[in-house]
Amino acid sequence: MRVVFAGTPEVALPSLTAIAASPHEVVGVVTRPDAPAGRGRKLAPSPVAEAAAALGVPVLKPVHPREPDFQAALRELAPDVCPVVAYGALLPQSALDIPVHGWVNLHFSLLPAWRGAAPVQRSLWAGDDVTGATTFRIVEELDAGPTFGLMTETIRPDDTAGTLLARLAEGGAGLLVATLDGIADGSLEARPQSEDDVSFAPKISVDDARVDWRHPAAVLDRQVRACTPAPGAWTTYAGERLKLGPVSPADGNLPPGELVAGKNAVVVGTGTAALRLGEVQPVGKRPMPAADWARGLRLAGGEVLE
Repeated sequence: MRVVFAGTPEVALPSLTAIAASPHEVVGVVTRPDAPAGRGRKLAPSPVAEAAAALGVPVLKPVHPREPDFQAALRELAPDVCPVVAYGALLPQSALDIPVHGWVNLHFSLLPAWRGAAPVQRSLWAGDDVTGATTFRIVEELDAGPTFGLMTETIRPDDTAGTLLARLAEGGAGLLVATLDGIADGSLEARPQSEDDVSFAPKISVDDARVDWRHPAAVLDRQVRACTPAPGAWTTYAGERLKLGPVSPADGNLPPGELVAGKNAVVVGTGTAALRLGEVQPVGKRPMPAADWARGLRLAGGEVLE
């Protein structure tokens, strides 16, 4: 089939690479416009745009896919199907109608669970044991279109949103190619999603990522891992923000937020058992082991994270 791929960040690259290596013909790529990046905040193309340039295929970068010029350019490419991975913009019906077989999205959850922008983070935070990826035909209602196939993935005790998403991106690439194969040979038919057990995964804001040390240790562990690498869980010490990397269980109990700093470890109290801090990042500094941070501040014990 003639394919126009839509995606923007690095997580979309395994799928683009897999489709380019398949019998399907990638005739174009749709991605978000160039955006400021790096310390100089200079405009830079998205990872998908860079990959498309290396493949030598046309790249479309509409500010919004409702633009008539974009839709005209897409019609000229005459796609049979438009696979989508983390494109980052809502598609109007006029764009959805262009490809013969529609737009097929790879979504990183087991739909109808966790419809929305942050399915991996929300699944981790909720304490799910298993997640996965689903391919479905995009409709105007958010992540509600009929599904083609799915894959499952066990959530590991030390998974962060970053590590889990990386595995889903690799496994999901194969699922997406298999879905395109099934559409091409007519062996795969989309089935309506169940409206039972629908849950939603709104984007996690910086405010959402603030740690409340009164919560149970298990909940805080999941929160920190769900917010790693972005937007980054955080707390404050002496009025300044302190970004937190993944934590681990520690012996004993302390009042919520209270610190005990040893030679090689820093322990903090929660609403239940204590937790050992991993890497921390003070404002304007690089990430560092919590013990190094505590040593630099000469913590004597009894200090509190707010």
